[in-house]
Amino acid sequence: MTATLTPSRTEPRARVRAASPLRTELRRGLGPWTGAAVTVTALLTMYGKAPGWQGRWADATNLLHITAALLAGPLALAAGCWQGGRERRRGTAELWESVPRSPLRRLLLAVAPGALWPAAAVLLADAVCLLAVWPYASGGRPYVELLAADAVAVAALGALGHVVGRVAPWRLTAPLLGIVGYVGLIVSAYTVGPARWLSPGAEHQFFWDRPVWWFGPVSAAWTAGLALTALLAYGLRRTRLRAFALVPLAVAVAAAALILRLPQDEGPWRQDAALSRQVCDDGTPQVCLTAVDEKLLPEVAAALAPLNARLKGVPGAPVRWLGGPFGPGRPGDMELPNAAQDAVRGRLPHPDLFLNSAVSWLFSDRCAPGDLAGADAERTSAVNLAVVEWLAPTPEGYGPDTTAARPYIDRLRAKSPAAQRDYLTRYLAANTCHPDEVPIP
Repeated sequence: MTATLTPSRTEPRARVRAASPLRTELRRGLGPWTGAAVTVTALLTMYGKAPGWQGRWADATNLLHITAALLAGPLALAAGCWQGGRERRRGTAELWESVPRSPLRRLLLAVAPGALWPAAAVLLADAVCLLAVWPYASGGRPYVELLAADAVAVAALGALGHVVGRVAPWRLTAPLLGIVGYVGLIVSAYTVGPARWLSPGAEHQFFWDRPVWWFGPVSAAWTAGLALTALLAYGLRRTRLRAFALVPLAVAVAAAALILRLPQDEGPWRQDAALSRQVCDDGTPQVCLTAVDEKLLPEVAAALAPLNARLKGVPGAPVRWLGGPFGPGRPGDMELPNAAQDAVRGRLPHPDLFLNSAVSWLFSDRCAPGDLAGADAERTSAVNLAVVEWLAPTPEGYGPDTTAARPYIDRLRAKSPAAQRDYLTRYLAANTCHPDEVPIP
């Protein structure tokens, strides 16, 4: 009799799934630490300047662009360089080359942490900051195509740093490359001419403009083309396929040619009719801002209300207050200071300071060299300051010394309402650059 042994239960079959080489590379080395450093650096930089950018998409996009280029870029460059020289410093280069993969594939896997982690960190910081702007922005939109191009530029710098680290694997190469990259990015961002727009750090500060539609993708092609050229030239240097490095080089050259054809001053930026559209209140005089600052309109109108009440009916007083790129406009229009510079998260924290600036602009003439000279120049300057301080006193801690203007301020305050209106009429009719025309209170 033969006994047959049958197992009482069936053992599950173990399935071993091989880890992805890319996933393994992304988890090791400096990649995760570089991404964390870039995120923390970018967010701390943006947090320190939050009052200045949290009210406008353009302000936030511009500062994120500069932060990515001048801070994240050199960090990615130095970290990529350190990662690139890792195998030679450890003496494991021959072991790594024995892996049954092509040289180019090995290179691309090794480059991935230094390129992808900083780029992902930049995009994460962008998303956090844009969410912080969303409750306060009036009009426009974030230029996500430019932010995506910034992330591509940071990844390209990480890849270029990796190649430099492969060629020169000394320990001092990485910090020196980061310093050189930082200086080079600053210098290239502030060069004169269309070449400055080739730099990832080129800055633009006109809030009612928009970039031409193709600039973001072409900028990404320019930086990515340079990085891919370096990677292919290094990875295929010992093979017959090294001529393929000319393909991304041709793309980079074509992208650079398009960028260099941009106008010298404006570059890729054009005035956007939707952003520069006038938005006015129904007061007298009217207060008009651009659509970008529409949420600031009630704040600005309230700040100007005391001045408008005193100037009501006075000949020569403004008929309309304008803020934005409107030019001189029609007779009676008066330009306003940039309200967004004084705003914090869509509000005016110091309306009295904005009012003082508006009065200073109202009574400021474009004086030529040699004006406000002579024996009466100091007295005239004191009178001009007195009129501004009388209508809109400078908040404590701001503005110039008013000691010389104090007697004239007291005289103006002591006048009757009718005498004050008469003096304002004469003062508005005078040229404040000519001392002999300025009436003395």
